[in-house]
Amino acid sequence: MNLMGLFRSPQNELEKGGKQPKNPQEESHEITMTCPKCGTQTPVSELWDTQNVCRCGHHFRMTARQRISFLADEDSFTELDGDMTSRDILNFPNYENKLKSARFSTREKEGVLCGTLRVEGEPCAVFCMDPHFMMGSMGTVVGEKITRLFEYAAAHRLPVVGFTAAGGARMQEGILSLMQMAKTSGAVRLHSDAGLFYLTVLTDPTTGGVTASFAMDGDVIMAEPDAMVGFAGARVIEQTIRKKLPEGFQRAEFLLEHGFVDLIAPRNRQRAVIAQLLRMHDAGKQGVCTSESEEETEGES
Repeated sequence: MNLMGLFRSPQNELEKGGKQPKNPQEESHEITMTCPKCGTQTPVSELWDTQNVCRCGHHFRMTARQRISFLADEDSFTELDGDMTSRDILNFPNYENKLKSARFSTREKEGVLCGTLRVEGEPCAVFCMDPHFMMGSMGTVVGEKITRLFEYAAAHRLPVVGFTAAGGARMQEGILSLMQMAKTSGAVRLHSDAGLFYLTVLTDPTTGGVTASFAMDGDVIMAEPDAMVGFAGARVIEQTIRKKLPEGFQRAEFLLEHGFVDLIAPRNRQRAVIAQLLRMHDAGKQGVCTSESEEETEGES
């Protein structure tokens, strides 16, 4: 028996019979996000309660399904064309691996989520682009899904609400991705010619070919605060025109001031604003139908 062990002073809390010492790295397993605007670290669980908006007002980027969950009435969302996936048609180097990585990290098959839902009881078709899937770039499948959504909405007399978030056309698909600009714009025109309403919500970032096509084709164009919206990058523009761009260029507030955006709505107001716009459109349709029926009645008399 080691007599020295009987008289040795306890070296830590565990030997004293107390609690196991805490490892500072294990004290908190809460995942946090750092705000690029104010530098505050906020728990992800807290951001969920504020729709991914920091205390300072900065709007973090959201996944497509997060947007749907905040927008849709309970159990009202039905996904359309959810099984469509991109293929490496041009055998572009490493494209297949990037697609696999994007699918694994986002748990989505493509960069846009399409379907139908209700907002405060108002039915509509909706598409949400996901900036986490290859930066929301528009390839053939993204363009095809959006085109099909507008065709479906036209056939079923539904308004369309679209959330844009994209780095532009997907370069790995070359001219096939650029062609989606014309195709989606044609589908928007088909929907518009049917007398139906289209609302776009520009989120950060909305750039490139998406901006030059369906993103700016809405009857009403709404944007999130401080969202970056543009075609070419600011640096490219400055190098081309050899002039310094004004402060805030390509931000939602700048676009609102210069007439490219109709309104800016923070996330906590978007659902109410969208529902109000859908109701106004629906009331307008009912007014037209009423006036037409009254004219027919007067003509018969």
